Amino acid sequence: MYAVKEWQPEMDLTEFYTEASRRGFINNSSKKAMIDCFRNEREWNVWILQHNNKAIGSVAAHSFEDVMGPGSYRILTRVCTFGEARPKKGLTTAKRLCAEHQNLTDQFLLPKCIEWAGREKLYATSNTSKEASQRLVHSIYFPTLEKIGVVTRVKDVYYRHTKQTVWEINVEKFEENLTRHPRW
Repeated sequence: MYAVKEWQPEMDLTEFYTEASRRGFINNSSKKAMIDCFRNEREWNVWILQHNNKAIGSVAAHSFEDVMGPGSYRILTRVCTFGEARPKKGLTTAKRLCAEHQNLTDQFLLPKCIEWAGREKLYATSNTSKEASQRLVHSIYFPTLEKIGVVTRVKDVYYRHTKQTVWEINVEKFEENLTRHPRW
């Protein structure tokens, strides 16, 4: 059973941080890297994805006005999922994972970000970093979503010490597409 829980200071994420570190998810390897880094944002939140009461993923969102103007939010940041918790149904292909939303992020984390931040002025960023799966997110996930109209590439920026691509999220298109494919 899956659950997405809002991060609370009393949560013990020791095992999650250890596993994230082991897998190369540096931005999820400690409270400092995953949560404290947003303390200076006007608005922010972090969620923990659980499977059978075990933390298997995380996502954060925060105000993004300094880059994209008033009322904007950066969502899908600090995304980390342990993919083996994904149901094994059919072949794992880029089309199935991305275009058909058969991944933990699209099934649980992106909807939670939308619920929190609203439906307009939502952005995500990607980069070519070698850490964790960032290159795959940048070269496969977002370009695949762009082909089906879920995101639009906006611009490249230097943000949080890294060259990043900003993608605007089309919430209507995402939700419309999500309903056409199996939900977990």
